[in-house]
Amino acid sequence: MAGGKQTPRQRMIGILYLVLLGLIALDVPESLLDAFKNISDSLSASKTNVQSGIDNTFKTFENGKLKEQPERAAPIYARAKKARDLSDALDKYIDSLKKVMVDESGGMDEATGDYSGRESLDESVDLMVDRRKYAFELHKKIDATREGLVNLLDPKDRAGVNLALQANAPLPRRGFPTKNWEEANFGEGIPMGAAMTAFTKIQSDTKNAENEVVKKILVEVDKAQVNLDHFDAVAVAPTSYVLVGQTYTADVFLTAYDSKLSPTITVGGSPLPTESGKGKYTGNTSSEGLKTWSATINVKQTDGTIKTYTTPTQSYMVAKPSAVVSPDKMNVLYIGVPNPVSVSAPGIAKSDLRVSMSSGSLSGSDGHYTATVNSIGTATINVSGMVSGKLTNLGSTLFRTKRIPDPKPQFAGKSSGNTSAANLRAQDRLFAKLEGFDFDAKFTVTRFALQIAKPRQDVVTFSTTGADLSSAMRSAMSTVSPGTTVVFKDIIAVGPDGTQRGLDAIVLIAN
Repeated sequence: MAGGKQTPRQRMIGILYLVLLGLIALDVPESLLDAFKNISDSLSASKTNVQSGIDNTFKTFENGKLKEQPERAAPIYARAKKARDLSDALDKYIDSLKKVMVDESGGMDEATGDYSGRESLDESVDLMVDRRKYAFELHKKIDATREGLVNLLDPKDRAGVNLALQANAPLPRRGFPTKNWEEANFGEGIPMGAAMTAFTKIQSDTKNAENEVVKKILVEVDKAQVNLDHFDAVAVAPTSYVLVGQTYTADVFLTAYDSKLSPTITVGGSPLPTESGKGKYTGNTSSEGLKTWSATINVKQTDGTIKTYTTPTQSYMVAKPSAVVSPDKMNVLYIGVPNPVSVSAPGIAKSDLRVSMSSGSLSGSDGHYTATVNSIGTATINVSGMVSGKLTNLGSTLFRTKRIPDPKPQFAGKSSGNTSAANLRAQDRLFAKLEGFDFDAKFTVTRFALQIAKPRQDVVTFSTTGADLSSAMRSAMSTVSPGTTVVFKDIIAVGPDGTQRGLDAIVLIAN
């Protein structure tokens, strides 16, 4: 019987397994093989339940201690993962032996859901003891896994541990030959079905051993580790950059300090208020510049003497209120398109900023805004913020406001030059496109005139509204041949700002 912490159900299954092994020497009836299958199924279910418990243990540790105390918990977690790796390696090795034995004994019987060769007495002894001797290798792996699991435990925990995973030879019985572990579990007279149950029992014992070791390892994080024989003076400030009028604070305390201590803490000879062993320092922010300070901590020892600790020199910068306003794309604001603008102020949360605009409007929040302007000239973005509970002006930024540049007209993908007559005949629409502009601004052609000049013929002229060629224009364009000059002029386009733009003419020569 394997040791370790087993449930009554697991102990009963182990006893039945040993009884059935003893009955094998007498006969291998179907009822006996059915009993082995039932035990194997129970062991598999037990193994699955134990695995679920292990997975939940790891998940709870990962979501709790590993996140809350990463430096302390990480080495413990790494040892627990090594235990899992050792167990998984043995489990996979046994799965490989199971596959070989099932394949060599005829596979599975779909009608019974059991092994086709479960009553065979040849496969187990041949595969595991006589010819290929896998049982001896399995014995070594069981011992190595057990030893590896025990060695992962704290030395103080190893003496009392009694893992279920072990490969001990059965006790000798009077009148029966002495057998080693390999022969007792896989030797002569052991049917294939019983050998498969033995494999499943080892896997179940492996998971029980892993579960016990993992729990013992992970619980170490909760052991008290208090050592106050070494002290360091520490001063921690939430920030070293503050605005005029803001309050500068810092925590001054001893590392590994006792919350029941009441040390005397002074800065520049003036005592600080203390609570739970920590002093609270409030710095001067009435003027600009770099400020420095250092704290002295006096602790009364058990013999009545005073021991003094001094913090390293601390510094913080006091600056005037300021704001940073920057356009996300250009140094100007454009009429007719949304202009993204970022606003921030050092030392002040974006949620505490108040942003307004003259000669335009703003929308957005938390430092990200969209500016909209309607006229050429300038616009000012003003920023204020909450400083020590008061709304304080942080500054303003002046922007130029301009209209969107004129687009370039295009026909057949060109604004001028030569193109094939076939290309000209295939097009039916005029476009106005912005080139090299960072904003997504679209222009629509509202009217234009077309002139077609064929060699040794009079120039014909057409006009239309919209961007599409009129039916008369399409008819004329269908007769364009090499040498023909096509001119689009008097082009008017309208963009996002709603103003009409007169665009350059397009001169194209067919070839």
